[in-house]
Amino acid sequence: MGGPEIERLIQLLSKLPGLGPRSARRAALHLMTRKDTLMIPLNDALSNAAARVTACGICGNLDSIDPCAICRDNRRDPKLLCVIEDVGDLWALERTASFRGRYHVLGGTLSALEGVKPEDLSIGALMARLEESAGEITEVILALNATVDGQTTVHYLVDRLKALGLKVSRIAHGVPVGGELDYLDDGTLSAALASRRAVGS
Repeated sequence: MGGPEIERLIQLLSKLPGLGPRSARRAALHLMTRKDTLMIPLNDALSNAAARVTACGICGNLDSIDPCAICRDNRRDPKLLCVIEDVGDLWALERTASFRGRYHVLGGTLSALEGVKPEDLSIGALMARLEESAGEITEVILALNATVDGQTTVHYLVDRLKALGLKVSRIAHGVPVGGELDYLDDGTLSAALASRRAVGS
């Protein structure tokens, strides 16, 4: 086949979600045959993103400014804080335009099998953020994936949040068990968010 440069490109592309070796080969060929219109602009965009995009110091979102645009937006409701697993879930919820509060990205879920403990996630930062909000945040919405690890994380967070006297709710699960937010359609996400219910009472 091609030289080591092509093999390296295919190898890196195959690490992307949804791309196996065959799809990565097709993508690499597509890029190389459209060098001027696609490959070079993509290279520039990747370099620019690598240099400028960073995690928000408040919520964990990815943006080229810190704090991110969502945390800076004064039109958002400061009383509502939505806790999600990762940035993909934040983007999925933002696509629905049905949530106007702020977010906190955990960076994953608790997992006994994978050895993910509370200190491996941004749970400490979440608790500090809630304690420092001086009562401004009144409701925490747990919008975690409906997986075993997601359920485990919800139960852990509910126990931790009880002491703060906040309203704690969870998005309704018209979201299927085993489903992940980033793969759901906007209507399902909007309905799940609108019909959230209190937990831990």
